[in-house]
Amino acid sequence: MEIEATLLWNLVLTLVILPFGWAFSKMFSEVKRLQILLNKTREEYSTKEDLRDTSGRVMEALHRLEDKLDKVLSR
Repeated sequence: MEIEATLLWNLVLTLVILPFGWAFSKMFSEVKRLQILLNKTREEYSTKEDLRDTSGRVMEALHRLEDKLDKVLSR
């Protein structure tokens, strides 16, 4: 049984191209997964203004607490 040149060439091309196709599909699915994670991160990301507001409220609460402590200690 003699293998024809065309059959041999098709076999070589299949064995070379098939792993590249598999790797491409895996990379594509990984990129899609990373895009989903990036979108979730963007949705949950706090902006600088949000952080500034939160830190401002914390500082106000600390000042009120400090004032109360001063009143108690001055008595």
